[in-house]
Amino acid sequence: MDVDGEEHKTAHELTPTEENGQQELRAGSFPAADTKEPLAPTALSPPLQDSSAQTPAPVPEPIPEGPYRPEYKPMLMLSGHSRSISSIKFSPDGMMLASCAADKLVKLWDVDTGDIIQTFEGHTEGISDIAWSSNGEFLASASDDKTVRLWSLETFSMVRVLQGHTNFVFCVNFSPSSAMLASGGFDETVRVWDVARGKTLKTLPAHSDPVTAVAFNHDGTLIGSCAMDGLIRIWDTESGQCLKTLADDDNPICSHIKFTPNSRFILASTQDSTIRLWNTQTSKCVKTYTGHTNRTYCIFADFAPGRKHIVSGSEDMKIYFWDLQTREIVQVLEGHRDVVIAVAAHPTHRLIASAAMEKDLTIRLWSDERP
Repeated sequence: MDVDGEEHKTAHELTPTEENGQQELRAGSFPAADTKEPLAPTALSPPLQDSSAQTPAPVPEPIPEGPYRPEYKPMLMLSGHSRSISSIKFSPDGMMLASCAADKLVKLWDVDTGDIIQTFEGHTEGISDIAWSSNGEFLASASDDKTVRLWSLETFSMVRVLQGHTNFVFCVNFSPSSAMLASGGFDETVRVWDVARGKTLKTLPAHSDPVTAVAFNHDGTLIGSCAMDGLIRIWDTESGQCLKTLADDDNPICSHIKFTPNSRFILASTQDSTIRLWNTQTSKCVKTYTGHTNRTYCIFADFAPGRKHIVSGSEDMKIYFWDLQTREIVQVLEGHRDVVIAVAAHPTHRLIASAAMEKDLTIRLWSDERP
């Protein structure tokens, strides 16, 4: 299964069920081939064969392949930032990778060659996050200079400076239509912006600690936010009302969240070395993924290409892959020389990007090129 609920099934068929006292995600099941009732003969049916007649030997069934297990290998290493990298994101078409860092720069890389396409300068302090508009026309960057800046991919220039946050801006994301932008930061608010006008539409008094991540759902009607207070909140985009709060008993710092494509689940990274999958409708945690180390930094997690696995960086300098369904660790990548703070999954290919902190400063691309 995958996070869409597709095993070539629709997004709406991903349903949690209770099995052996434990919540499981299921994509639905197909009936076994031999359970189908035979159709009654009709006037147009071919004549029934005499059961005593000799029948040909059955053709042996092909042996089904086992489930896909990732086998990512190093592809490219990108160097260019001079301070800790904080966020990396593939463009919607997968042709480019954007990165940002504490060196106040946003860089744009060619995914095929690893060459730097463009460096954007303008922020006066380090940058914590970047996001692509869904149409690929703009990049947004969130900085400790208390601003969000919009960059045009057509002119390679800065087109807007969004001012309003009263402290470091830590996270940013576009709505699916690219008409709105959400940002969060150390002033403990989530701001919703009109991209075209560069103006604040709403300021949500979201949390009691710095906001670490913001995300829109698939149709832009909901905004998710998480914070160092350990809470995940879901907001109505239009009204600004808080619809739900998701919280674990221990309330570990929540570093990052991401909606599944059908918006029925949220993947959340927390600083108790755990990644949780929350059902947004029942407000229950349905899966937990462990084995990596995350107790200090806000580390990104993502759904790996194919949406059947979860990928995350780790403070032990490794990259971990889990099977979404079984929660088993299925691959661990090594090579970075510092905390792997950011990972990103390519939108269409089996390609992963990872980025590490101060003692490393590289972005690495990993590919699984098996058919």
